[in-house]
Amino acid sequence: MAVFKVFFQETLDNRIIREDTLTRYYEAGSESEVRKMLDDDPYNIEFVQKLSPSHLEYEKANNEDFKVENT
Repeated sequence: MAVFKVFFQETLDNRIIREDTLTRYYEAGSESEVRKMLDDDPYNIEFVQKLSPSHLEYEKANNEDFKVENT
């Protein structure tokens, strides 16, 4: 399993505005598993990034809202 950082907008209706981008973290076996899990949510997914071990540690240390969700 790996941790993926998902960059998204909360609605599908608006165009992507970088300042409105939100992030969530998911533990899954692949990017496609993460995207499949989010199919039912009305999110406009910008990007799904697999985190390296060092990037994951950085996120844990520097993001007080860090929380990993499971698929």
